[in-house]
Amino acid sequence: MSGKKVLIVYAHQEPKSLNGSLKTIAVEELSKQGCRVTVSDLYDMQFEPRATRKDIVGDLHNPNQFNYGTEAWEAWKRGRLSEDVIAEQRKVKEADLVIFQFPLYWFSMPAIMKGWLDRVFVQGFAHDFPKCFDSGLLKFSTCPKKCLNISSFLQNKLALLSFTTGGDKGVFSKEGDGGDIRYLLWPMQHGIMHYCGFSVLAPQICFAPEYATEEDRVQMLTSWAKRLKTIWEEKPINCTPKWYYK
Repeated sequence: MSGKKVLIVYAHQEPKSLNGSLKTIAVEELSKQGCRVTVSDLYDMQFEPRATRKDIVGDLHNPNQFNYGTEAWEAWKRGRLSEDVIAEQRKVKEADLVIFQFPLYWFSMPAIMKGWLDRVFVQGFAHDFPKCFDSGLLKFSTCPKKCLNISSFLQNKLALLSFTTGGDKGVFSKEGDGGDIRYLLWPMQHGIMHYCGFSVLAPQICFAPEYATEEDRVQMLTSWAKRLKTIWEEKPINCTPKWYYK
């Protein structure tokens, strides 16, 4: 849809991988629709996944005992987060849709992507308990204008997880060794995206591409391209325990 802004947070080392192809298809298809697409290629950027003292510029709120959560929150309010974090927050702030493209690692996302979330989705910017989940985030920012001038944070934004797995659909079924794939989505979709106020679209899952035929891999890409053509017409999932554990 013309005028929409999309951020793709991409975590894979190989551009020629299926994940790389899925990312490229998203960029091409959404750009053809007139969307402005930005990609954060975490490996290519050599994004720092560790949440450390370096994320806070200047003096600490409590120099006697370092608490990352508290210090990042205070730094956000004062506009003193490191420039790489602020740059990623700007991308999120501007996006109508954020797509996370990654291979499933140990029933979760790669460490570099989790680190991106740890550092970018700090309190104040992405969440402020108890205003979370369906209540969204703070409607009015108490942060000074110099720290991004965000008033509605992530409200009304869409999030979509697009990922590949090592096991096939049978492995990630209720009867399979991995259990229902929706069980794995609970901490990522509900515990992170929904918690921060995103409206969550159904995930795009490519099962076991390494063991699939060439024809099946092409179908995975074709299916993704087809879905993206009508992505703005989709309704978010009912992000409640019933959706994950029915």
